[in-house]
Amino acid sequence: MKIIVIGGGAWGTALAVGASRNAPAGHTVSLWVRDAAQGQSMQASRENQRYLPGIALPPALHISTQALPELIADLFPEDLVIVASPMAGLRSLLVQLNGCRAAVAWLCKGFEAGIGSAPGLMGHEIQTLVAPGLRAGVLSGPSFAQEVAAGQPTALVAASAHASVRDALVGAFHSSSLRVYANEDVVGVEVGGAVKNVLAIATGLCDGLQLGLNARAALITRGLAEMTRLGVALGAKAETFMGLSGLGDLVLTATGDLSRNRRVGMALAQGKTLQQSVDELGHVAEGVYSARTVVQRARSLGVDMPIAQCVVDLLDGRLQPRQAVAALMGRDPTAESV
Repeated sequence: MKIIVIGGGAWGTALAVGASRNAPAGHTVSLWVRDAAQGQSMQASRENQRYLPGIALPPALHISTQALPELIADLFPEDLVIVASPMAGLRSLLVQLNGCRAAVAWLCKGFEAGIGSAPGLMGHEIQTLVAPGLRAGVLSGPSFAQEVAAGQPTALVAASAHASVRDALVGAFHSSSLRVYANEDVVGVEVGGAVKNVLAIATGLCDGLQLGLNARAALITRGLAEMTRLGVALGAKAETFMGLSGLGDLVLTATGDLSRNRRVGMALAQGKTLQQSVDELGHVAEGVYSARTVVQRARSLGVDMPIAQCVVDLLDGRLQPRQAVAALMGRDPTAESV
C-alpha cells in the first residue's frame, strides 16, 4: 500500500510518522508539503520544526513537494490518500483529488465557512458536491498530534460508507499504540468532530473564569446533549455520540491543556480580544470558524443549542464572558433530556 498524507502541519506529520514507523513490509509513506522551503527544511533536519518540534521523522518517511497531480497519478485502488488540511483547504484539495483511484480520507474537524446566508458544509457534504466519485471517509477521534507522534496510546475512528476505505484506514494506522475502530456513520462522526470544538471554547471560558469543576462537568454533559440533538437531526445515529468521535473527543478537547479551542476560551476569559486569542495560538482553532455555522444549521432544523449560541454571541462581541455564563444559568428550568 502507498500512503500519501497531504499537509505538513502537526496532525498530518504525526500520522505520517506513526504510519511510517508501523508500515508493514512493502508499504511506503509520503508526506506532501505545499511549501517547498518547509519541505527542504524537513528533509534536511528530519524534523518538522515549525509544527511538531522535537519529533524525529523516521528514515523511511518520504517528504514530497512535487505537483500533487503527479504524486497521485500512479496510485491504485488499494492505496490511501489522507488530507490533513484545515477545513478551509479541504474543498480545493478534494477538487484536485477528483478521479483519484485510491481511497481518500480527511482529518479536519469542523464546518466550512458559509458564504452569505448559506451555511457552511461538513467534509462529506463538500466531497459529495465537488468529488462525488471518490471512495472517501474521515479519520477522527480524541487525539493530540504531539501524543500520537510520541507513540502514546490513542484510539481513533475510521468512518466511511465504503468498507474498502474503512479497511484501508485500519490497515494503514492500526498499531500497538494506535487503535482504529471502524464506523459507517460519517454524519455522526463529523458532527461530533465539529461541535466539540465549539463546546471546548465554552469550557475554556468556564475554566478561565475559575467557575469550578462542577460547572465544567455541567457544560460538557449538556454540550454532549446539544451535539447529539444536532447530529440526530442531520441524520446521524445517537449512539455515535457516546463513542470516540463524540464523548471521547469532547472530553479531550474540553479539558486538555493542548486544546487550541479551549485555550481560545481561556484567553477570552482573561479579557483578551478574539483576534489576540487566535494570534497567540499560531495554529487554527476550528471552533472559532465553525461556531456560527453550527448555530445556523441548528436553527434551520429547529434544534436548541444554547451553549453554542452563547459561544457565537461571545465571539461576535454581543456578550462579555460573565454575561455568557449568566445567560446560560438564567435559562428557565426544564427536564433533563437529549
